[in-house]
Amino acid sequence: QSQLAESGGGLVQPGGSLRLSCVASGFTLDYYAIGWFRQAPGKEREFVGATTWSSEIPYYADSVRGRFAISRDKDKNTDYLQMNNLKPEDTAVYYCARSRELMPSNEVRAHDEYEYWGQGTQVTVSS
Repeated sequence: QSQLAESGGGLVQPGGSLRLSCVASGFTLDYYAIGWFRQAPGKEREFVGATTWSSEIPYYADSVRGRFAISRDKDKNTDYLQMNNLKPEDTAVYYCARSRELMPSNEVRAHDEYEYWGQGTQVTVSS
């Protein structure tokens, strides 16, 4: 059974950094797009970034490009979301997810294109 588990959230001051982890089990990350999403209270779930199925080229939402970076440890079957220069508006529950499609050929940005989700980890940016 495919499962994902996020960790690494917490409370950080504006301008600070956090690194989230997404550990996958039951499948190999490299064969799917792995996306990161976030959801703030009262708001819709928002795309943050994702990797292509080959993990070669991450792509990001405009709101985080240049501040966030996705990487992968293939040996650990784990993706990471490095978040730098955090802002209060980055406060949300962050989720990782696996694409529904095996080896998708296009960018996967819509949440309904993802089938398996982690439980989420809270990120709070506040002074």
